[in-house]
Amino acid sequence: MDTKALRQKILDLAIRGKLVPQDPNDEPAGVLLESIREQKQQMLKEGKLKKKDIKNDTIIFKGEDNLHYEKFQDGTVKCIEDEIPFEVPEGWCWARVRDIAMVKGGKRLPKGASFSEEITTHAYIRVTDMKNHSVNISNLRYISDEIFSAIKNYTIAKDDLYVTIAGTIGVVGEIPDKLDGMNLTENAVKITNIAINKSFLCIILQTDFVQQQFQDKTHQVAMPKLALERILSTLIPICPYVQQLQIVDRFQICDNFLSTIDTEKEELQKIVSLSKYKILDLAIRGKLVPQDPNDEPASVILESIRIEKEELIKQGKIKRDKKESVIFRGDDNSYYEVIASKTTNIDDDLPFELPDGWEWCRLGSIMDICSSKRVLQSEWKKEGVPFYRAREIVKLSETGHVDNDLFISEEHYQNLKKDYGIPKSGDLMVSGVGTIGKVYIVCENDKFYYKDASVLCFQNTYNALYPLYAKLLIDSSFMQKQMSDNSKGTTVDTITISTATTYLCILPPINEQKRIADKVSQLFSLLDSIAENVN
Repeated sequence: MDTKALRQKILDLAIRGKLVPQDPNDEPAGVLLESIREQKQQMLKEGKLKKKDIKNDTIIFKGEDNLHYEKFQDGTVKCIEDEIPFEVPEGWCWARVRDIAMVKGGKRLPKGASFSEEITTHAYIRVTDMKNHSVNISNLRYISDEIFSAIKNYTIAKDDLYVTIAGTIGVVGEIPDKLDGMNLTENAVKITNIAINKSFLCIILQTDFVQQQFQDKTHQVAMPKLALERILSTLIPICPYVQQLQIVDRFQICDNFLSTIDTEKEELQKIVSLSKYKILDLAIRGKLVPQDPNDEPASVILESIRIEKEELIKQGKIKRDKKESVIFRGDDNSYYEVIASKTTNIDDDLPFELPDGWEWCRLGSIMDICSSKRVLQSEWKKEGVPFYRAREIVKLSETGHVDNDLFISEEHYQNLKKDYGIPKSGDLMVSGVGTIGKVYIVCENDKFYYKDASVLCFQNTYNALYPLYAKLLIDSSFMQKQMSDNSKGTTVDTITISTATTYLCILPPINEQKRIADKVSQLFSLLDSIAENVN
């Protein structure tokens, strides 16, 4: 269920007079607006309003030709039929926000001033606090008495509404009673002196019809900003006052229902995510699918890799790794690791027991981990062979697709392929900077190059890992924790080649890897289907 779209539909029904039944006995909105105009004139006489406060007030009416007109203070009349988006029921009227309310700005902190480190009696309401058409009080900031004194004329009351005017334009909400009289950011305005039902106005301002007016009226500068005058001139439908109350009640019921659904959807998403983590955990512990005693044990894979490496060393194709790791189980049932002829007990490093036929090893023992030849920014092109950074790998990992905007020339790609090699089918591309540990499996027909350092290639040289199993292993909390704990970076997390080779790895028999990957895929598809059906 798309609750956002449904909510907008309910809002649309509300402003079209289709959410609650019409009652011909209700006092028409025109009478209400005329009463508001009379009150304003009285307040003008009493000095409570100034001429500038009402000089732009207008009257919108329907002429004998059934078209809509707007009458201004100087007596001029203008046809505004092209502004009227739909017909409203009998007894409703069109008006501008300025006809039923005033709009005033907030205020930034004085130059050099800062928030108080302690809670005071003066909260400063920021745009970031404006959530769910109210104010989230969990992370409010406060100002001192001195700062409040300097900006005391820029407060907002419980009877006001706020509208954000910078950054995210048009967020609308009410002020909780406990925040009555608190200061308002310069990135929002207050709608005050509201002459119709406040909650009804809040509903109107949330509609796509009004929000589109806000967007159309946004002043495009370096940072988009909605001017006060633009809000005042916003066109809105007004219904009889009794209906305003009915609409508020009906909408609140609907909104509460949709909020409950959203909460339940969030809870379900959490359950789905936790379920996936649990499935991966069971998978790498050998508890997701049954073991088959006929499977060739993983020890055979490791021995085969060691033999292959020795042959390559003899041929001069690779150099001997002086830090090559060999993990084995001793006669005392403890686990040991041999590196450079030094043997160390590693029982404390192993978090759980593995099934028979499975082996512990280091990632560098079963995969070759490398990066790319550096490609200079001056060599980037607008077309050609795709060039992936960490952000593209993250996107590929999540969706399997990326709209790439960086490329290198075909000639450059072919030279790199010839001189340094390229990722092959079954290799794993891993994001190594920022959002680390996201995996994309290289496909047969893939053609791309990648940025050095920010992306690592886990080469499946020895076919020790079934690619889909390798990905779920890296996705598991067991491997992600290693990456997080061992990432080195001052401002951003970073995976280095030398660190990646030391990651503790779980190696099942190759046939069981395939069974695990198939089972995980089935279960994940089921969970995704459940989540999608709810959405």
